[in-house]
Amino acid sequence: MSVKANTFGVGVATNITAAVGGREDLTDVIYNISPTETPFMSNIGRTKCSATTHEWQTDSLASAAANQQLEGEDYDSAGLSASVVTTRATNYTTISAKTLIISGTHESTLKAGRKSEIAYQVAKKGKELKRDIEFTLCQQQADVASTGTTTRKTRALESWVDTNKSSGTSYALDATTHVITDGTQRDLTEAMAKAAVQAAWTSGGDPEMMLTGPVNKQNVSSQFSGIATMYREQSGVGPGAIIGAADIYVSDFGELKVVPSRFSRDRTISIIQKDMWAVAYLRPFKVYDLAKTGDAEKRLLLSEYTLESRNEAASAKVADLNTSLL
Repeated sequence: MSVKANTFGVGVATNITAAVGGREDLTDVIYNISPTETPFMSNIGRTKCSATTHEWQTDSLASAAANQQLEGEDYDSAGLSASVVTTRATNYTTISAKTLIISGTHESTLKAGRKSEIAYQVAKKGKELKRDIEFTLCQQQADVASTGTTTRKTRALESWVDTNKSSGTSYALDATTHVITDGTQRDLTEAMAKAAVQAAWTSGGDPEMMLTGPVNKQNVSSQFSGIATMYREQSGVGPGAIIGAADIYVSDFGELKVVPSRFSRDRTISIIQKDMWAVAYLRPFKVYDLAKTGDAEKRLLLSEYTLESRNEAASAKVADLNTSLL
């Protein structure tokens, strides 16, 4: 092999790329940027259900009115008020699942970033499953009963909220099938949000969270005058650091946290009273070992659940919004 002198007078092989025996520079850390936040599911309640058809009851108080009675009044049966029956609400459970298969060889070989491929993939699939459930709950999906050949579906957030809404022309929510027909899209205005919040409050609700997609989260920040101060003390960056986002909307009926969601539709802002919603689990998250039929390990991750709307009139929505920055 030919050798030439470098500037320091030391002999150097010209074919240095042919060297062997060096260890591959593969870090023992796996970087995953995929988001795992589930703001709707993480902020509402959690409960149990015992059948695929989940039922609960809703009720409301009579409207307030002048109430003055005659002294010594004799309240006979003719003057008594009949009791108002509660309203039965129903939703169906749906099943979300993820599967994986890892060969015996792959599990046994030395790997960068994890010791067990099975454990790593189970953890990863668990995060994916949680994202899928959040996506399902935040959509405009109508409920569908199982007929053996039809997948059972749960009625999702947008398909519940109907009493208090601001919507575009031709919007409709079918009272029987709960299917939404989207209306004509329009630009978001603060007046729309104000009216929706007021409607929920007038109905007896106490909304506390605005769930919005990324574009209209920015439009709330830039267009709403009711945004709390755009300055915030942050340690390490000096006083009054400018924050280019609106985290709190101060309405005439209380403060609402503005929460961006990657899994809700950007055309809809959901205005939520959190304790009036819950995920009801028939089968909570669980990992099942599937039958071993060869030289591989198989796992099933599964959850069966439904969305419980304890009283949709406590919440509101602004629907049919344009999805471009204002």
